[in-house]
Amino acid sequence: MNFRKFFKSFSYASKGVIHAIKSEQNFRVHLLAGVVVLLAALATGLSKLEWIIIVILICGMFVIELVNASIERVVDIASPDFHELARQAKDLAAGACLVYAICTVIVGLIIFIPKWWGILY
Repeated sequence: MNFRKFFKSFSYASKGVIHAIKSEQNFRVHLLAGVVVLLAALATGLSKLEWIIIVILICGMFVIELVNASIERVVDIASPDFHELARQAKDLAAGACLVYAICTVIVGLIIFIPKWWGILY
């Protein structure tokens, strides 16, 4: 195993995440939402399992956004002119982000509403 190549791969991956933060509006929106959710979680007092679920959901959203951005870039290279299948590929990748985002909101509400209900009433 070449440790130099192994550690260099972390540098490449970090560049990808930094590029996404700088260039992808939706990634920044999800980053902000993740921070807000983490602050709400700190204020709410979640169980260990609830924390695990929240962290997996937040990180999963980042992963989906990075994959979506990658698909968009590859499609743009492969099909610089308009092509219906290229549009569909990009729409499908964006659709995956939307489905996952809706899922995270639903799970978040299932976790947070009972706790907030107990605090408010």
